[in-house]
Amino acid sequence: MKIHNKKKYLSFLKFKRDFQKYGLEKARSYELILHWLNNRLSRNQFLVLSGILVGCTAGLAGVILKTLVHYIHNFITNKVHFEYQILFYIVFPFLGIVLTTMIVITLFKGQDRKGIGAILYEIAQNSSIVASVKMYSQVIQSAITVGLGGSAGLESPIAVTGAAIGSNYAQTYRLSYKERTLLLAAGATAGIASAFNAPIAGIMFAFEILLTGVVFTDFIPLVVAAVCGSLLSRILLQEDVLFRFYTRDPFNYKNVPYYLILGIVTGLYARYFVIISQKVEHFIKGLQLSRMRKAMFGGAVLSLLCVLFPPLFGEGYETVKAFTNGNTYSIIENSFFRYFEIGDWTIIIFLVLVLLLKAFATSFTIFSGGNGGNFAPSLFAGGTLGYLFALVCQHLGFSDVPVTNLVLVGMAGAMSGVLYAPLTAIFLIAESSFGYDLFIPLMIASVISYLIAKWFSPISPELKSLADEGKIFTNKHDKNLLFALRTDDFIDKYSQTINENASITDLFELVKNGDKNIFAVVDDQRKLKGILTLDDIRPYLFNKEIDPSQLIVQVMKAPLAILHRENKPLEILQTFDDTGVWSLPVVSENNDFIGFISKSSILMSYRQLLKEYSD
Repeated sequence: MKIHNKKKYLSFLKFKRDFQKYGLEKARSYELILHWLNNRLSRNQFLVLSGILVGCTAGLAGVILKTLVHYIHNFITNKVHFEYQILFYIVFPFLGIVLTTMIVITLFKGQDRKGIGAILYEIAQNSSIVASVKMYSQVIQSAITVGLGGSAGLESPIAVTGAAIGSNYAQTYRLSYKERTLLLAAGATAGIASAFNAPIAGIMFAFEILLTGVVFTDFIPLVVAAVCGSLLSRILLQEDVLFRFYTRDPFNYKNVPYYLILGIVTGLYARYFVIISQKVEHFIKGLQLSRMRKAMFGGAVLSLLCVLFPPLFGEGYETVKAFTNGNTYSIIENSFFRYFEIGDWTIIIFLVLVLLLKAFATSFTIFSGGNGGNFAPSLFAGGTLGYLFALVCQHLGFSDVPVTNLVLVGMAGAMSGVLYAPLTAIFLIAESSFGYDLFIPLMIASVISYLIAKWFSPISPELKSLADEGKIFTNKHDKNLLFALRTDDFIDKYSQTINENASITDLFELVKNGDKNIFAVVDDQRKLKGILTLDDIRPYLFNKEIDPSQLIVQVMKAPLAILHRENKPLEILQTFDDTGVWSLPVVSENNDFIGFISKSSILMSYRQLLKEYSD
């Protein structure tokens, strides 16, 4: 304890020296009061304080973004009559994607890594260090994209913004990796909590998605951050901006069959959604066009879809609220379908087309250059699917169909299957609808949808490529630790080499003056030709009849395996197990010898990392 206090005191003296040297300008970076508190409070006390500050800041960022998009969207959709509004459906979605792309290229130098995968990558590959530019870049980009009609959600950009705020706060006060990761998750938690006014859902989001494979015993900072973000949302956001549903039916166990079927339907739709998303992403990446031309192409496709089906415009929460309020015809009144006789089948056909095209609208929005996420699209699609299912049931003659409940449960089911986050989906809808008595149907649909999604793909397709490459953590903790190691760190760059045309006498001198027990045999261009170990050399050392002019090429042997820099530590350990050796050579693509890697060095680093994670 005395040593710990001494370190704190020395850290504070260093800060005091820097403050005296650089003055108030430097103090803006370090914030004198918080540095003082960091040295006075215990670790847990400072983390709780940090959770409050990060939560308030991230929550405020979420409130600002939601409010900004609300006013832009409200102006476009409500302040202009339909005869002119169709022009906005043509112009503004296109303009949103193009402007976002221009801003990314000009202001942010083309750096547009976005989505939840970006946060997971920083946790696993960059020690939870998120670039400070993401504290505002995501807000700007997503506000333009979604505010002008992009068919995506604000929640992923809010989560990335909150994560950046938490990470940069931790960097400022020189917190450790675990504390930095905790505050990163706290910032994202507060962002989600403010977006939905659902603190428990924000916490579930952190544990289900962000902290997968990361062991934590501290969770109080997450709780206080979620509370702060949710309170700010409740206090500052207007009632019509909040993600709230006030009308619903009481739970009746006789309706369980509806929820079972809806769980299956939402699970299958979630699979359709992610498959379309992958295909559109692959299609856009394969286009031989510049970034701006891709943005213009994607914007044109989105504008066309919004003109034909206005519910695809923006996040779509207003459409879902219309379902729960019984205001069905409002979703058609701005579309060309209003010129047809509006009956049950007209609405059913319209909703089927909206559901099928929603996956395309969202994918073109995100992958052609816009900024947004799949939170809102999955909720919109799930609510639409639930309402469509209720209409079909009514049309088939079923009575007392719980329409509003099916809309809410459908939202949870689709979100669970698309994001692989059943607990987040359950608590999000329960908190947003005050529907805690709906936990049973919410759990039924969410779990069924999640299991169907897992049956098709154990890992979210959105993250699968990153997981396969070892760039993000999974729930396999041992592999996560190995993926955190870097192959370059284990290469012995001072490995001893000998030319293939050298003599045995030259080798004896190398052994005499060196400290290695394995040697690489190379040619004049340093290409690897073979290896030699002390066990290979020992018979020659004590053989007086050995020919001193005998060449190395005559006694060397081929390595049992050859490694490359691109090989991951997990692959390297598997190679060691397969060959049964403890050292293997590493070469470049051109077979240039780089050095040796020993199995013991990897195992020692793994044990040290395991110790750090367990502390």
